[in-house]
Amino acid sequence: VNSSKKGRTRKNNRKTANDPLYANGAGLAFVKMGKITLKEMTKEFCRELLRGYENDPMLFADMSAFKPYEYSKESADAHFEKQNKPDRKSFAIMLDGGVIGEVYFKHIDRERGTCELGIGLKSDGFKNRGYGTTAERLAVEYAFEQMNMNAVLADTIHKNKRSAYVLEKVGFCFVSEDDMFRYYRIDKNDWESLCGKEESV
Repeated sequence: VNSSKKGRTRKNNRKTANDPLYANGAGLAFVKMGKITLKEMTKEFCRELLRGYENDPMLFADMSAFKPYEYSKESADAHFEKQNKPDRKSFAIMLDGGVIGEVYFKHIDRERGTCELGIGLKSDGFKNRGYGTTAERLAVEYAFEQMNMNAVLADTIHKNKRSAYVLEKVGFCFVSEDDMFRYYRIDKNDWESLCGKEESV
């Protein structure tokens, strides 16, 4: 991975027009950049996400397990409860007030300062438009700035070239692979260096 790939953050606490906007406290925490806003996932957001959700075959290493997603209120609520655990944090990806996807952290280890990033967009209509890239950048920024993480991890199955491309575009570095997955990592110091390079351009 070319280490000159750029993320986006603040440097020396100086604000720019492209900086994420944070809000915490009363109401839901959110972070926004351009057209994309991340808002803390709620049960209603989760139901909106999964209504019209399309399973992506590129996320299945074993295609025998693939089948079209069938929405039900019960399955949506079960997904919300799965994500609403102490070692997870989930955000709804918002565009023009509607939910178009989910970005989340799992295996949050606050002692070590690490977590794993995951993302899913609602359907193919929202892919290849930069929305996922922006959401991942916002999430990584949030992990470092608001959750005090030292590193963010991620993985993707071999055939999902689009996911690998987005991770590398955001600034993740490839670290290893096995028969099924490619593994990525970005450290806080590397993120800050990448963002400093972007500001200096």
